[in-house]
Amino acid sequence: MPQSHHALVETQFGPRADAYVTSPVHAAGEDLDLLDDIAARAAPRHALDLGTGGGHVAYRLARHAAKVTACDLSPQMLAAVAATAREKRLANITTQAAPAEHLPFPDVTFDFLACRFSAHHWRGFEPGLREARRVLAPGSTAVFIDTISPGPAAFDTHLQAVELLRDTSHVRNYTAPEWLAALSRAGFTVRTTRTFRLRMHFPTWLARMRTPDLNATAIRTLQQAASSDVAAHFAIEPDGSFTLDTLLTESVAA
Repeated sequence: MPQSHHALVETQFGPRADAYVTSPVHAAGEDLDLLDDIAARAAPRHALDLGTGGGHVAYRLARHAAKVTACDLSPQMLAAVAATAREKRLANITTQAAPAEHLPFPDVTFDFLACRFSAHHWRGFEPGLREARRVLAPGSTAVFIDTISPGPAAFDTHLQAVELLRDTSHVRNYTAPEWLAALSRAGFTVRTTRTFRLRMHFPTWLARMRTPDLNATAIRTLQQAASSDVAAHFAIEPDGSFTLDTLLTESVAA
């Protein structure tokens, strides 16, 4: 029986909650350190971690904000985040289950928002951004971090194909220009942007999502058949490990 997109996301990620809490790729990174610095300068009253996943953004925000709400579609993810917050003695983190497109918070609830590696799973990208803007007070900072499409059609097709084979809840990696235009339409003024390169260790990347063997074989077939340009851009290695483009935007709620 076909599932709704939100149910599919929960099916994919709920049982993998602990893997995302402990994932080195999600727990560290230059982008996360930069977010930490931005949050330290802002010193928020109430921050929102939108699409918290393993909670790594929330744990960083908790150092600088009086209160942090970690929001995610998956109750199982949130249970793992709440347990980890207790272990870390971060008493200022609370959790809320909700899709990004329908946040259960009043207007202007928050004065800081961060969203990392979540938007490419949203059923509605621009509705999610509009909700993010709605719940932020004017003048508040919003930091979005996500893996992005490099742009050229051949590169984009390869990326979307391997992402979907690995995780059937994947929706789309957007390009940097698509991100900037969507943020503007949603009511954000982009202040700064940074790009990073993120290496994905192939066996761990698959294991984290428990990708079926048939799909894993299909991914390797695509990688081995990739053109030299595609293979070079993604730095595809003999074991299938590869490198993604990521974008960090620091914006202000207009």
